[in-house]
Amino acid sequence: MRIGIDLDNTLADYRRPLERLCALHGLGDSQADPKLALRDHLRDAGREGEWTRLQGELYGPLMEEALLFTGAEQFLARCREQGAECHIVSHRTRRPISGSDHDLHEAARLWLARLGLSGVPAYFEETKKQKLERIASLGLDVFIDDLPEILTDPGFPVHTEAILFDPGDRHARHEDIRRAPTWMAVEDAMFAE
Repeated sequence: MRIGIDLDNTLADYRRPLERLCALHGLGDSQADPKLALRDHLRDAGREGEWTRLQGELYGPLMEEALLFTGAEQFLARCREQGAECHIVSHRTRRPISGSDHDLHEAARLWLARLGLSGVPAYFEETKKQKLERIASLGLDVFIDDLPEILTDPGFPVHTEAILFDPGDRHARHEDIRRAPTWMAVEDAMFAE
């Protein structure tokens, strides 16, 4: 079995650095979704440019504070046990759109290495179209992503099963996609005996 996995907000859980950024911007740390809370706070204040800059920091130097989502490590171990081949396919620009100049691809590679995942092939694609082409070229049986727009895009390969990683149950309206609220649910769906 060939399995593709998105990186940001699918494997990488940014809750910890986002909560710190929320606190720095006067938002409490009990936000149900700190990313949406911070984004909406800055947009409502007319500070869209600051939100764009902070995303470059989040996916760059602040990525070192991100954790693996609970259960992802066990899922990857189960894949190894079952002989499944995993690939990480991410849509991220090499450089931030605004703010400090740093290599976002290198930040992701360093994060993966720190977590002992440098052996998992990882592809960082600059555009959504390139990401979809990479998914197709790898001949994946399954692809797991937190964004329904990737999984429902006309360019998504028809022979690849889509699993929507949806820990916040934000995408309940997407009944046409198999959804999993946790990595344990992904594991159960893929390796149920």
